[in-house]
Amino acid sequence: MKAQFGRAVRVVDDANRPAFMKARGVPQDLASCHTAIIDGMTFEGHVPIADMKRALATHPKGVTGLAVVGMPMGSPGMEMPGMKAQAYDVIAFGLSGRRVFARH
Repeated sequence: MKAQFGRAVRVVDDANRPAFMKARGVPQDLASCHTAIIDGMTFEGHVPIADMKRALATHPKGVTGLAVVGMPMGSPGMEMPGMKAQAYDVIAFGLSGRRVFARH
């Protein structure tokens, strides 16, 4: 399938998601509801597209992915009219450990 921005997209409903996420280096406590792999980087959960673009453009040393834990209200896909957005962090993870990549 061809995506809007010229990238090929393949959707996989993996019956063994925990093993898949472990193979991608996603720490168990950062696991969420879905995973995207773009240009070798792993994005777990409701990571804002602007943060994904920044990570892909800068390739921070030692970072293999970004994650948003859970489904915070106000994160991409979780916007609800009349509901107050929750504060949440985007966590960078990888060979250099983990750190806050962005706060929303």
